[in-house]
Amino acid sequence: MIKNNTSKVLKEVTPLSNRDCLYIADRSKSEFTYPVHAHKECELNFTEHATGVRRVVGDSSEILGEYDLVLIGGGVEHVWEQNECRCDKIREITIHFSSDMFLNSFKDKAPFDSIKELLAKAQNGVEFPMQAILKVYDKLDSLCNQERPSFYAFTSFMEILYELSLYKDVKTLSTTAKAKIELHPDNRKIKIVKEFINKNYKEEIRLSDLAGMVGMSSVAFSRLFKNKTGRSLSDYIIDIRLGYASRMLIDSQIPVADICFHSGFNNLSNFNRIFKKKKNCSPKEFRDTYRKKKIIV
Repeated sequence: MIKNNTSKVLKEVTPLSNRDCLYIADRSKSEFTYPVHAHKECELNFTEHATGVRRVVGDSSEILGEYDLVLIGGGVEHVWEQNECRCDKIREITIHFSSDMFLNSFKDKAPFDSIKELLAKAQNGVEFPMQAILKVYDKLDSLCNQERPSFYAFTSFMEILYELSLYKDVKTLSTTAKAKIELHPDNRKIKIVKEFINKNYKEEIRLSDLAGMVGMSSVAFSRLFKNKTGRSLSDYIIDIRLGYASRMLIDSQIPVADICFHSGFNNLSNFNRIFKKKKNCSPKEFRDTYRKKKIIV
């Protein structure tokens, strides 16, 4: 993952190589902590039991219900924010794929016309109706438990994409690829501090320094932050760091000790203790579990 120095948006590098078609991740989680990001690949994202989560795609901001399925084109900035969601059994299925595979051999073939139209709409992000979700739910579920050769996972995904392309009542989400974070209800002082934390989470962060950035005392700012976000400042910083650590555990081979320091923790035993308290498992157990739910085709 690479940070863009000219923007506060994380430029994510997905695990897909030039020889891969799909990256499929099936996650069970209790919170969303990953920051606003974008990547060159398209993304099909399904969430279940995430009622109250805020989904931002470009300049679109919406509160999710029980089920949600969106297709987001490459380069579009997006994020899922915890907001008012309190469920601890959220399921998220994320599929990354390159649209290039539809622009070469299949470009002018009639059977792919509806898929090409769907991918064009996805450049603004599209949300699918409940009928479409019900139509492909079982296929998505089986795709994540694919034990046959990867060719069948690819053909199953093609079926899902084709079924979704037949729905004409999809909802266009955004008018721009840039995320309109101003739609978040946090006031400006909270935004300034959150942006600073997202950029400097690897460094030591002091409450007094954050409060000084917005012209407040430590006590007053700590109270404001808790009132506006529902979390203490220390918990928020820990959650941000754990979000980065969790992503590195899933998507890299970096040793746990290195991930500890890369994500802003300065003590391995403390990292392990906090991780287990928050995630109910050790970093190694977390990595082993999610590797079983990650497929590259």
